[in-house]
Amino acid sequence: MHLAHLRLRDFRNYTRLDADFAPGFHLLLGDNAQGKTNILEAVYLMATLRSFRGVGGAQMIRHGQKGYFVGGTVVGGTVPASSCSSGRESAPSDQSRLTSAATMLTSHSEREVKIYWSARERKLALDGQPVKRLGDYLGVLRAVVFCTEDLHLVKGPARARRRFLDLLLAQTQPAYLPLLQRYMRAVRARNALLKHRSTDEAALDSFSQELVKLGNEIIRQRRELAPKFSPLARLAYRRISNDAEELRIEYQPSVKKDFAVELAQSRSREQSYHSTLVGPHRDDLQLLLNEKSAAQFGSEGQKRTLAIALKMAQAEYLTGIHGSAPVLLIDDVMGELDVKRRSGFVPLLEQARKTSGQVFMTATEENWPAELGVDLQRWEVKAGTLLKK
Repeated sequence: MHLAHLRLRDFRNYTRLDADFAPGFHLLLGDNAQGKTNILEAVYLMATLRSFRGVGGAQMIRHGQKGYFVGGTVVGGTVPASSCSSGRESAPSDQSRLTSAATMLTSHSEREVKIYWSARERKLALDGQPVKRLGDYLGVLRAVVFCTEDLHLVKGPARARRRFLDLLLAQTQPAYLPLLQRYMRAVRARNALLKHRSTDEAALDSFSQELVKLGNEIIRQRRELAPKFSPLARLAYRRISNDAEELRIEYQPSVKKDFAVELAQSRSREQSYHSTLVGPHRDDLQLLLNEKSAAQFGSEGQKRTLAIALKMAQAEYLTGIHGSAPVLLIDDVMGELDVKRRSGFVPLLEQARKTSGQVFMTATEENWPAELGVDLQRWEVKAGTLLKK
């Protein structure tokens, strides 16, 4: 899978941009505030329909304009054979099984993506047709971003870690996103009822039943993901920390045993807080270094290393499931790492190369791993322009 063409109109500091990209390693060089990260943001937007900077659509419109356009051509990678039937993957026993080509179906089709956003109008089209359900779109382009905002995964609120889990499941389980959307609609409707002075008990019970049915399935899928993902994260952390500490990841569901029972038991507190207090919308992912909370006891360097390890594991997991590496977007991360930690990236980048993947990395100077220097495609970014060097 790779992005073959990128088109921007009035996006961030780009008035117009049309650029063709081959598979491989692309280095975007330029001074700060020239538009390097904006290109990564546009690619990530195509993949997830979100900005990794945590901003809304209005902030991505070029100053003085009414809306932005982001689009391009994606050349497809591979799809797991299992998702073509049941939509569920079996647990990989090791990395070699993850990357077994025998379980993959390959597709080299081109897909045309068009995204337009303004305060009054929002359009998403795939191959010239409007996208009606997000589940039909997500996965057309798979991408993993490495950026300074990743620190929120470690020291931010539980919401950041839930979003990380949900994105990984949405990228690998076609039915997961619609399931999550239905669950969150039920939570919002239930919360609206709890805000009324006189609660409609029959309606509340109805939404409670819906919540339990959908929530138990979300919990099951998150619980099954954890032991598949955790070994990859541990290995990635060991690789880039030079075996400094032992990482352990533990899924912490809000529901301890029985969702229906615990929801009923929380009813009196819910009346006080006017909110649903139990359920997967309050889950967390505990990150432990040598059995201590990374958020509470980890140094800034350890937190940064852990955040990168989580993203590396995400990329490796997606590669194993789909048989091709996601597009890797690396936003000046190399400048934050010493030589030893930087070299921990090499296996992941090599994996992308072996599967004809694609990597975009921004930098103010050429500080990539020397092993990749031969294959670099260099681009100069200056004041909202992109030129191949």
